[in-house]
Amino acid sequence: MSTPKIGVLALQGDAREHLVALRESGAEPMTVRRRDELDVVDALVIPGGESTTMSHLLLDFGLLEPLRARLADGLPAYGACAGMILLATEILDAGANGRRALPLRAIDITVRRNAFGRQVDSFEGDIAFVGLDEPVHGVFIRAPWVERAGQGVQVLARASGHIVAVRQAGVLATAFHPEVTGDRRIHRLFVDMVRARRLSGGS
Repeated sequence: MSTPKIGVLALQGDAREHLVALRESGAEPMTVRRRDELDVVDALVIPGGESTTMSHLLLDFGLLEPLRARLADGLPAYGACAGMILLATEILDAGANGRRALPLRAIDITVRRNAFGRQVDSFEGDIAFVGLDEPVHGVFIRAPWVERAGQGVQVLARASGHIVAVRQAGVLATAFHPEVTGDRRIHRLFVDMVRARRLSGGS
């Protein structure tokens, strides 16, 4: 089977680290900044960054509605931190009028932005992750958490009692940043999800 072509949204945030992690996990990574690039990828990673800024850059680059349409059509996606926020159906504390994070509505969750606190409250820790034999080292930077997970959403990890990793069909989301740790298991999981979707005839 051909190597899956996985895009990394590169409008703002830590795209470079995800490109490296995807390559090391068996994918063909590419940056996505334009509609024609979005149209050719088999899946998309939305990195950490600033969710309101990323939302408005999606608007400015004419990508918001095309991305929503591809996600609704089954495009596999992985979101880390801000990416989790944007993939949600509902965002709590989304921001002030005119500078709000805009949900892509790809996974049936309600997310609270900056739930663990501000930059100074960032932390790291080992957390159990469903399907992995050993814990993952979670790096939480102004991280969100999931306040509601809908039917069909699998909870994969919790930290301090809060949901911090979820999956629904071909969409994966974490509140933490596995791309900065050197542990590629979560990226490999996503690449495997993309391959499985392609084999089954999905997007």
